[in-house]
Amino acid sequence: MLSVSIQSFAYDSKTILKDIDFELKQGKHLAVLGESGCGKSTLLHLVYGLLHLKNGTISWEGEQLKGPNHSLIPGEPFMKLVAQDLNVMPFTTVRENIAEHLPRLNPKEESDRVNTLLKVVDLEVFANRKVKNLSGGQKQRVALAKALAKAPKLLLLDEPFSSIDTFRKNKLRRRLFRYLKEENISCITATHDAEEALSFSDELLLLKKGTMERFGKPEAIYNSLETEYQAGFFGDVTVLPSEVISSEKRIFLPHQLMISSEKETKIEVKVENFFFKGSHYLIEAIYKGNPIFFNHPEPIKKNKIVYLSEK
Repeated sequence: MLSVSIQSFAYDSKTILKDIDFELKQGKHLAVLGESGCGKSTLLHLVYGLLHLKNGTISWEGEQLKGPNHSLIPGEPFMKLVAQDLNVMPFTTVRENIAEHLPRLNPKEESDRVNTLLKVVDLEVFANRKVKNLSGGQKQRVALAKALAKAPKLLLLDEPFSSIDTFRKNKLRRRLFRYLKEENISCITATHDAEEALSFSDELLLLKKGTMERFGKPEAIYNSLETEYQAGFFGDVTVLPSEVISSEKRIFLPHQLMISSEKETKIEVKVENFFFKGSHYLIEAIYKGNPIFFNHPEPIKKNKIVYLSEK
């Protein structure tokens, strides 16, 4: 189990992280979701041991990790970090990159392992190509496979799919996170992608200005969004005054509002625009001078008056 307790961490006099406390069990996946500059990368670097934590403790299986001030080579040997500055060797092949730190004691077993990882990251046809000739997204996938070569107990991923196209990314995420579950490898992913966080994580940590905004199961957080900041990760946000709705809920995502079956409601809006989303249209409207968003199966003409209700 990983245990993280950060009272505070600062660069010079600027506090980056404060009051961060969580635990992660073996084989579980934690997604850290937050806006740029909120401390996601710093959190991963602290856990890995690249930064010294003065005010707090980080422990693995009950043993406190000392950090770079007590290690000749920063970083814990049972962890791997895939950072945004990729640690790949450009002048060797993909296969050689993945096998770089394997002990070379059992060539057949290690070759099979490299082949398995090539399949996980979908680079089998590029196995013998030099890394310098790959695209940015392909290099990112080499770094992922390389980090898994020696079977870490904990994998730390900092925006691991940022350079990978959407078609490839969806397939890669399914393969990678399935593999981590099969191998019982714990994982922490720092990401801007709320869909990824919801779909693949066991726990979700929302960061805001370096502090814990929410921590818990993705489903529980998504179904009980408390602030406009929290909801903003998952879509366009509508905030309604309490006097116009039947429940205490005031924050809505587009799928939670609809055109009412009643002739009129308290939520009278004027349509401003519509956006095709494939399976539906996102409608942007105005309610008392403020934007309001809802989904609809068809486009609605600009300036049309419609009445909304909760789903």
